[in-house]
Amino acid sequence: MSLFALALPAETVLLDLSVLFSTAVAAVRPLLGLGAIAALGVYFKPLLSGILRAALLLIKPRRSLEQRIARQEIIGRKLARQMANDQAGSQPNLAAELRGLAGRD
Repeated sequence: MSLFALALPAETVLLDLSVLFSTAVAAVRPLLGLGAIAALGVYFKPLLSGILRAALLLIKPRRSLEQRIARQEIIGRKLARQMANDQAGSQPNLAAELRGLAGRD
């Protein structure tokens, strides 16, 4: 029995292991890349959220205080009108009061 008889099966096993190892590394590499991207996203989350808020302000600026107050008043008047319409059949006096509140400037 020669030394080559023992070495050839070991060589084929080693080649199979290297192929298996390279396949495993090729499968794990994208997971490591995604993990690195996720870690950077968590680390830079305040910066990224600030950039997103700045971009949103460029697209849709915040309304002034007067505009926001006027919008709330309009919503309140609509709500009073809806409540008046709901109560018109059962309580006409309350409906009239609500309409008066909704029509007041």
